[in-house]
Amino acid sequence: MRCPACAHLDDKVVDSRQADDGVTIRRRRECLGCGARFTTFERVEEVPLMVLKRSGDRVPFSRDSITVGIVAAAKGRPVTDAAIAELVSEVEDAMRLVGPEVSSEQIGVAVLAGLRRLDEVAYLRFASVYKGFDAAADFQRELILLTKESEPKRH
Repeated sequence: MRCPACAHLDDKVVDSRQADDGVTIRRRRECLGCGARFTTFERVEEVPLMVLKRSGDRVPFSRDSITVGIVAAAKGRPVTDAAIAELVSEVEDAMRLVGPEVSSEQIGVAVLAGLRRLDEVAYLRFASVYKGFDAAADFQRELILLTKESEPKRH
């Protein structure tokens, strides 16, 4: 690390502490050339998550895009902002486990799975846009699928 006072390249770490709830490490350093002390911060460099759209375009992953879709689907429903934020985080975490590039379809499926647990009406609203419903029969088909998957299995 180059000393900000004299530009010397050798230093020693005097103190290390976690900062920003463990997201970064704060290090106090002392220049071995002039003795000046300075602070550096270290954090993990995240690989950007890219989304492959149906059109073939590649765009950066956007938490805001997912949030907007979920908020619209859950409008007027008993779904809290905290529950929406948690779902968005779950989706992002799941997509980061897939790799540096995911498809918009993978994201949509993950959102649908989360909404199914959160609120069935919000699930149907999101599914209607995501799956491109254009008739009442589409809603009926999806509702049948939803109720079949929600029924407890009998042995």
